[in-house]
Amino acid sequence: MSSALIIVDIQNDYFPNGKMELSNPDQAAANAARVLDWFRQNNKENIFHVQHIANSPELGFFLPNTKGAELHETVLPLEHENLIVKNFPNSFLKTDLESKLREKGVTKVIVVGMMTHMCIDATVRAAVDLGFETTLIEDACATRDLSYENKVVPAEQVHYAFVSALNGMYANVISTEDFLKQN
Repeated sequence: MSSALIIVDIQNDYFPNGKMELSNPDQAAANAARVLDWFRQNNKENIFHVQHIANSPELGFFLPNTKGAELHETVLPLEHENLIVKNFPNSFLKTDLESKLREKGVTKVIVVGMMTHMCIDATVRAAVDLGFETTLIEDACATRDLSYENKVVPAEQVHYAFVSALNGMYANVISTEDFLKQN
């Protein structure tokens, strides 16, 4: 079974002083970097970096040609690694990610990145819908506080609600340590 790493939206705007700062992005990025290092040593042909570029300035972040839209230094792609540019939360929507995975015979994807409640959720669900066996490395993901009708949901609760919903039916949800021990 051929596997691939998909690193979703680990971009500068999610870090301190960015336009959409997340809760604990540094720890999530450090864990993603550990998984990336493993892939670089063991499966270097199947690494896919995904970068979100805003279609419209109304989004307020990931604006084209800004420092905030650039991939974060912890997971910068090497020259031979794949870069997928997307404009929607789902990394497969209107991109060539699926075709590139299929060209390489990939049947299993490992997903890390940001934001758990948006692009990670959309990408994991789409991957499964497309027939890929999917693993989500939850501590290599980050999100932020959300609110609805003046009720604030802390980032940690948002994160665990989404990974819990994905676990089992959509993905095998594991930690960085468990991934590295298993592989």
